[in-house]
Amino acid sequence: MLQLPDSPPRMKTLVSVDESYKLCRHLTAKYAKTFYLGTLLMSPVKRQSIWSIYAWCRRTDELVDGPASAITTPETLDLWEQQLESIFAGHPLENYDVALVDTLQRFPMDIQPFRDMIAGQRMDLYRSRYETFEDLYLYCYRVAGTVGLMSTAIMGVDSTIYTAPWQQNKQPYVPIEEAIALGIANQLTNILRDVGEDAKRGRIYIPLEDLAKFNYTEQDFFKGVVDERWRALMRFQIDRARQFYTTSDQGITYLASDARWPVWAASMLYGQILEVIERNDYDVFSQRAYVPQWKKLRTLPLAWMRSQVL
Repeated sequence: MLQLPDSPPRMKTLVSVDESYKLCRHLTAKYAKTFYLGTLLMSPVKRQSIWSIYAWCRRTDELVDGPASAITTPETLDLWEQQLESIFAGHPLENYDVALVDTLQRFPMDIQPFRDMIAGQRMDLYRSRYETFEDLYLYCYRVAGTVGLMSTAIMGVDSTIYTAPWQQNKQPYVPIEEAIALGIANQLTNILRDVGEDAKRGRIYIPLEDLAKFNYTEQDFFKGVVDERWRALMRFQIDRARQFYTTSDQGITYLASDARWPVWAASMLYGQILEVIERNDYDVFSQRAYVPQWKKLRTLPLAWMRSQVL
């Protein structure tokens, strides 16, 4: 039950900071296996902070996509945003929030990306179609690009590359655009992977202008038609997602040295979902694309090498 920040003090005692981080860790490990694997490559402080961010994002998403989504209203999200303000004021209202308050004290960040994510959930309350990619891009930024901004505040940037005398007064480059691009790439990948599940809920996230471009109709979509039109459409969508991965990868070198390996791993592991879709002959209606654990583990050494040389 959401509670207003100015409500009377609650009687329930919240868990300790350590216990709250454990709750966030379990939530991340349960619902984001690939993402969780990448976090294990981070330093302890950074990884647990990322878990607290993920837990908040997951719970935000659950408001419109979870078991209780049928009773979610705009007022529900208003209350959630007020709870967010309480967190940023240092007053957690739920057990998961305790870890996020601690994270914000360690890694100060702007509240706006969190607000933007809630705005993305508002879009899901009244939209089940996106006419153009520009429309979809705004949605992807709000629900996923914002995660890149939140994470960059925790990852940190590398200032040691500015060692030459003429560079010493230069501010370190913060890869904001690249961080957003990784979030967009991940969300586009999610959209392609989850086509079948979204179709069952009456949702189409692939832009309608793209369906028309390949002469593929909404009726075809809901029937799960996989033909050459669909394959060509999916190749187009996958190419777009990969362009965002390419942009995001260019920013990894600017991150703090202890963040490069996990970010490379996360980018490579998530990008492999697109490869599985291709191997499945673009059938995302009847089968879900997933990367087997052995392949994830085999990717980690290559990600480490890239973190050292790129």
